[in-house]
Amino acid sequence: MTYQEAYQKLEKAGQLHVLAHYESLTEAQQKSLLKEIGLTDFSVLSYLEKREELMKKGEITPLAAMEISEIERSHVWYEELGYRAIRQGQVGTVLLAGGMGTRLGSDEPKGMYDIGLTKPVYIFERIISNLLEVVERACAWIHLFIMTSDKNHEKTVAFLAEHDYFGYEPGYIHFFRQEMAPASDFNGKVYMERPDKIANSPNGNGGWFSSMANGGILEIVKNNGIEWLNVFAVDNVLQRMADPCFVGAVIARGCSSGAKVVKKNAPDEKVGVMCLEDGRPSIVEYYDLTDELMHAKNEKGEPAYNFGAILNYLFQVKALEKTISEKLPLHIVEKKIPYMDDDGNFVKPEEANGYKYETLVLDMVHMMDSCLPYEVEREREFAPIKNMTGIDSVDTARELCRKNGIVL
Repeated sequence: MTYQEAYQKLEKAGQLHVLAHYESLTEAQQKSLLKEIGLTDFSVLSYLEKREELMKKGEITPLAAMEISEIERSHVWYEELGYRAIRQGQVGTVLLAGGMGTRLGSDEPKGMYDIGLTKPVYIFERIISNLLEVVERACAWIHLFIMTSDKNHEKTVAFLAEHDYFGYEPGYIHFFRQEMAPASDFNGKVYMERPDKIANSPNGNGGWFSSMANGGILEIVKNNGIEWLNVFAVDNVLQRMADPCFVGAVIARGCSSGAKVVKKNAPDEKVGVMCLEDGRPSIVEYYDLTDELMHAKNEKGEPAYNFGAILNYLFQVKALEKTISEKLPLHIVEKKIPYMDDDGNFVKPEEANGYKYETLVLDMVHMMDSCLPYEVEREREFAPIKNMTGIDSVDTARELCRKNGIVL
């Protein structure tokens, strides 16, 4: 991108301050900044005026889950269907690993965090070990697509190579970068990180499929005959990926997607809840759940919205391809954003000072014609690591690993 092109783009977006220090930059820094301006989607900032409209939900009604008792009755059949799809190369896995371990007190990629007690045990190691169990039982390798971000790509790639991919076949591992979005103050003015660097952040986990497409990874999916993609988060160390029973159940039901869910342990638990929104499958976040919905009962007298999603989704590739031209809803989130002030000083705020603009994978469910909520046992498959201590922490994940016979 030329300087004139960058100027015109920024002028249209009302962000000309991005070029304020341009003349004082080295030639390499100028090139880097112009390239970043060319890659940055400033159009997200226009959504700030529509923030209240974006937060509106449609009519929410219950969506019944396939519960554990029902799964057990057809377990053998579902597993057979799933293994058949895996052996035929129809199932791929997508690990969302663009985040850093900041909340765990680490400056490294989150997947590199060591949860071991008697020996090093990394989050990446646990996840790959879980996937290897399926590979060994199926006697077939499964393609693993790993989404990184600009902030952690090189470190993630080097770390996994250094550890020989924890026993996974390198030819079946593919990396792609999550796309970025600018961060702004509360008035929509983009922050600068340095004179030559916009304060960008990953555009949320909902951008994974478009990032795959834009990164050329979708060609690998098509060329290998992959029909299903199992998407999951890096921070759940008990995550079961390419679970043959889950895959088989979704195929048997003829659904275009599936979501692993757990029974909520309290009406106000902070998990997104499976439901229908205007008649289509959806997930309503815990902070959007009204008291009325939180305590609603179904015809059996049980909680009507009782199953929380654990960020383990199965999507049919042909259904995903139809969504590429559609824009996912944008979530505008208050965050603490490090920035360069007017005097050129780098500032790390102690309170939220602006917005990040994110898309969420849960919104992709609403784009599907159908979704099967598939119940799993919380203590066997849900050990999220979001904090150092307390709820959903390193401590609770270690305890759940211990209960599942995993030596740390």
